[in-house]
Amino acid sequence: MPLAVSLLFLVGVIIIAVFAEKLATHDPNRLDVTHRLDAPSHEHPLGTDKTGRDIYSRLLHGSRITILSAFGVVLISALIGIPLGIAAGYFGGLADKVFMRMFDVILAFPSLLLAFVFVAAFGRGITNAVLALGIVYVPMLARLTRSLVLVEKNKAYVEAARSIGYSNAHIMMAEILPNCVDTLAVQMTLDIGYAVLDLASMSFLGLGVQPPTPDWGAMLEDGWIVMTSNPFVALAPGTMIVMTVVALNIFGDGVRSYLDPAQKKLPSIRKYRRPVRDLRK
Repeated sequence: MPLAVSLLFLVGVIIIAVFAEKLATHDPNRLDVTHRLDAPSHEHPLGTDKTGRDIYSRLLHGSRITILSAFGVVLISALIGIPLGIAAGYFGGLADKVFMRMFDVILAFPSLLLAFVFVAAFGRGITNAVLALGIVYVPMLARLTRSLVLVEKNKAYVEAARSIGYSNAHIMMAEILPNCVDTLAVQMTLDIGYAVLDLASMSFLGLGVQPPTPDWGAMLEDGWIVMTSNPFVALAPGTMIVMTVVALNIFGDGVRSYLDPAQKKLPSIRKYRRPVRDLRK
């Protein structure tokens, strides 16, 4: 049941992000100082912010930027981390030691702090924030891929592929990688949730999305100052961030339980008691 609810919620968020223009009731960036901090009404379902912009419309448009940016972070980390992890685990040797020690150094720093350093060096903006977090997420995914490859490369099917004469590239990408996809898919699903949180944190601190572009983290930063006047300015994006991350975590756990045979529950023995008794008769 929780898996189905989380899946429905995530599908709803994706639909909102795709059809934001049609679902929004106002221009998300249109200022209207005559309606500053209005309470929820028929015209403004979630009220307005400190500059009179419609919170509901900004929430819908912000979902697109937030979700696409989170996917971008995970995509960058996967494109870099998975090949590095496969090569390090398969070949081993000096390259493996160099990459693993380099990743250990990166993991020694808090990921968000390291992303702040990258953004401070290359400039503010959502593009630099996505690139920074994508690079920061590489070591975690690379180490996971390496550990999976270390297990898979000693199995019989890999030895059979070598005996047939397949190249190392074919063995790594066509033989070993497909057997690691299920675990990597679960980890990448969880990483999307972490990316949503980290991107919201960077936008909250002014290092991610820049005004007036709508984003859940930027909306949260706009709203905490005026919480007493109109709490929906901060509660709306904050609630969406929490619910999206929780749904992604539940969905990731559900996918892991489904893909991992060890976690699948076997049928109850009670189902077989009656047939066995009938056979005895």
